[in-house]
Amino acid sequence: MQHRGTQRIETARLLLRPFRVEDAEDMFRNWAHDPEVTRYLTWAPHESPEATRALLTLWAKEAAEDPSVYKWAIERKALGQVIGSLTVVHVDEATESVELGYCMGKAWWGQGIMTEAVRAVCAYLFEEVGVRRVTARHDVENPASGAVMRKAGMTKEGVLRRSARNTRGIVDMAVYSILREEWEALLDSKSAERL
Repeated sequence: MQHRGTQRIETARLLLRPFRVEDAEDMFRNWAHDPEVTRYLTWAPHESPEATRALLTLWAKEAAEDPSVYKWAIERKALGQVIGSLTVVHVDEATESVELGYCMGKAWWGQGIMTEAVRAVCAYLFEEVGVRRVTARHDVENPASGAVMRKAGMTKEGVLRRSARNTRGIVDMAVYSILREEWEALLDSKSAERL
């Protein structure tokens, strides 16, 4: 893999970019304070914008020091504000694979925004970084997250029982993945559909 860090990616509706400390207000207001958003995540809602600012300060430092850190702010171009995050939560150099994690404010759920972001990040990771496998997991009680994974082209591999801890406790996790050759075949089929 050729790590390049969190680069700016643009899609039809979104700007995926590195977080800035100045994003703290948007992040806190739009999703980080909301227990409904964090229900299936590994972290509790932020108690204040200052807590969010402290986290973003840490993320900025990590990103500046390590090109294998990937943490995108999801900015809705029409709004000019950050509405969610998409990060690489685990890098496995031996297998050239990464695991994605994401969350977004509930005002933007059900609009295909996260699927658009995941597809764009997969393209970047496969084509620019050179990963061979992208995975993602979700609490089985959160099927909407699995729908994002399927719509982004991932295949469900199975369920790891009582394999993770999140804000609900120890939970079963559904695991999805897409391989580089599957991604390329997906792109080829989409190109063929346009002909």
